[in-house]
Amino acid sequence: MLLKINGENPEGRKIAQVVEHLEKGGIIIYPTDTVYGLGCDIFNKKAVEKICQIRGLKPEKARLSFICNDISQVSEFAAQIDNEVFRVMKRNLPGPFTFVLKSNNDVPKMFKNRKRTIGVRIPDNKIIHTLVSELGRPILTTSLKSDDEILEYFTDPIDIYEDYKKTVDIVIDGGVGGNVPSTVVDCTEGEPVVIREGAGQLIL
Repeated sequence: MLLKINGENPEGRKIAQVVEHLEKGGIIIYPTDTVYGLGCDIFNKKAVEKICQIRGLKPEKARLSFICNDISQVSEFAAQIDNEVFRVMKRNLPGPFTFVLKSNNDVPKMFKNRKRTIGVRIPDNKIIHTLVSELGRPILTTSLKSDDEILEYFTDPIDIYEDYKKTVDIVIDGGVGGNVPSTVVDCTEGEPVVIREGAGQLIL
């Protein structure tokens, strides 16, 4: 299903429709403030496994990330967020950043890697923000890569739908997406360190 949602004022009825699919283990493609993402409810093991299969990832080795509603929700899954890291996150979120943090025992088993870390995002995008808020728990996020030789990521939701209509439950049309992924910031050793330059310019 291709579902157009207003990026400035997401329609409640359409958001509820997507949340209903997520609660049943559905897989969606959605806009963020960077590139389009592929996701599901992080607590639905079968849905997470299916996304790993779609992306050709091994669940036990994949460094999976998820989207949270706010820093308070992030803290439910992070082992500890020290004052410096908290200040940096507060200055830069919502925004085009993935913060890598040490995980705690509340993180679903599928997300637990050998380093016991998690990647978390709080995008500056009303559609995905509203979805996470209404679902009441984080949504898995993995970038939707394209086979195009010029564009590394899909940007047109119509093209995405044509390629994925038989693979996912809903493709959300939130307008043309970006082609630069998030900036990844490692916060597991105290002082935040940028390990991948992306769309965001980190403010320390």
